[in-house]
Amino acid sequence: MKKMPAQVYLPTPLRRYTGGEAKVIVDAATVGELLESLERKFPGILSQLCDESGEVRSFINIFVNGTEIRQLQGKDTSLADGDEVSIIPAMAGGEPPVWSRE
Repeated sequence: MKKMPAQVYLPTPLRRYTGGEAKVIVDAATVGELLESLERKFPGILSQLCDESGEVRSFINIFVNGTEIRQLQGKDTSLADGDEVSIIPAMAGGEPPVWSRE
């Protein structure tokens, strides 16, 4: 599968990993590859998004062109050139985000 550039929008708490950037461009064929690429570019960010087993944390929602990946193929969701990926933490309930416990 050919890697394609996608625009990734990041919430404020994760911008400390990206030097303050709210949007980054990542080449990836799938959401899983996108997450791995984010970690290579911005070390430490993956542990904020995924748990120890590699699954996206329950309080993290990842949208591809407005559709949450849990409604698609999860981390296997394919990406196309110009796709918009938004990473959005849940706003209420559950466990506090990892970044608030540091």
